[in-house]
Amino acid sequence: MIELKGIKKAFHQQEVLKRIDVKIEKGQVVTILGPSGSGKTTLLRCVNFLEQPDEGTVQVGDVTIQAQEAKKKEIISLRKQSAMVFQHYNLFAHKTVIENVMEGLIVAQKVKKAAARKQSEEVLAKVGLSDKLNHYPSQLSGGQQQRVGIARALALNPQVILFDEPTSALDPELVGEVLAVIKSIANEGITMIIVTHEMNFARDVSDHVLFMDDGVIVEEGTPDEIFTQPKQERTKRFLRRLSGEPDASLFTQPQYAEPEKKTNLLPKGVVKHVL
Repeated sequence: MIELKGIKKAFHQQEVLKRIDVKIEKGQVVTILGPSGSGKTTLLRCVNFLEQPDEGTVQVGDVTIQAQEAKKKEIISLRKQSAMVFQHYNLFAHKTVIENVMEGLIVAQKVKKAAARKQSEEVLAKVGLSDKLNHYPSQLSGGQQQRVGIARALALNPQVILFDEPTSALDPELVGEVLAVIKSIANEGITMIIVTHEMNFARDVSDHVLFMDDGVIVEEGTPDEIFTQPKQERTKRFLRRLSGEPDASLFTQPQYAEPEKKTNLLPKGVVKHVL
């Protein structure tokens, strides 16, 4: 179970998160939606203290940290409860696929090399990369690199996997393969928090959806409640824009001023000469 209470975060006097409260049950898949700059990624990174909140409490599994009193040992313990899949993969360029997945097991969890390799092979098979074990990241497509990132997270057997816009750096034709892998993981009952702009995917895979804007949670609910029957006008406007529908609020004022009517009248006493 994950619980965030009163989370606040500011950068250079700009308040990015404004007292956020979130509760996520074990096995839930929660997606976070919102426009750019709404605080989505910052909130996700506060879950594992990649960004340390200025105020509030973070609980992941049996680890709870008060943000203002966080100690290094507590943060390390919290991070062991979670794994992150980054937007730009963050793979070690000089290590092979299998070595990238083994790294966290050996370094962070002190797993023996033979056991780490076996576990890594299993998760790479799960994401469809058994034939790429000895390839380097530069030899893979973007979609394959992201699947390595997902395998690396899975290998750690975390309480929760955090996905930070996992398809935004991919070419459109590669998005589907990554989303299919994430969906298969979701079906296994692993707790997941996903920041995404893929609306159809969010609707299909989520148990719960959060819509954020300007550092607050504007609305939350089931996918059907958010996508079919949103209550807040800001949510409705966001969804309309993503679907390509015109936003009525953009047309509340006339787009063009009516041109002034021109006349051919000349001042009295002036003779018009035609050349």
